[in-house]
Amino acid sequence: MRYLFLGALACLLMAPPAYGQAADPAVVAPINAFLAAFNKGDVAGAAAAHTADADLVIIDEVAPYVWHGAKAVETWATDLMAADTKAGLSDQQVVLGKPTRVEVTGSAAYVITPATLTYKDKGVAMRKVAQLTFALKKGASGWLISGWTWTGPAGTKVAAK
Repeated sequence: MRYLFLGALACLLMAPPAYGQAADPAVVAPINAFLAAFNKGDVAGAAAAHTADADLVIIDEVAPYVWHGAKAVETWATDLMAADTKAGLSDQQVVLGKPTRVEVTGSAAYVITPATLTYKDKGVAMRKVAQLTFALKKGASGWLISGWTWTGPAGTKVAAK
C-alpha cells in the first residue's frame, strides 16, 4: 500500500502545472493585439490580427453566434455593438490570463487562454469569466488568428467594495 501511495505521489509531482503555460511570444502576439484593439474600440486594428480569407471563423455569444469569411471581424463587431447598445451594455474590457494550453505544429497553432470581460449593464458593474480558444496560421507576415471562440457562463454582478 505504501508503494502505491508513493507511486501516485511521484506521478502527481511529475505532472505539469495546469495554471499557465509559457508560449512563444510570436504565437500570442496577434491574440494580444486583437484584444488591445478591441479594448480601444479599434475594429480595423482587431481585424488586422486575423487572417483575411474565407476560412476565418468566429463563434461568440451574440446572435447570429457564428461569423465567417474575410470580413468576419468587422461583421462580428457590428453585430456585437448593435446587441450591446440594444441591451444597455457599455464599457467592455477584456483581460487575458496566461495561456493554459499552447500547441504548435508547423504553421498551425492552438491556444486556450482564460479571459475576463468587465462591462456595465445599464450602469451596473458586471463580470464574465470565460476562456478564449484560438486557432492561428503562420504565413509570410507571421502568425494571424484564423478562428476563435468565447466560452463561458453569463455575467455576474461585481460585488461592491
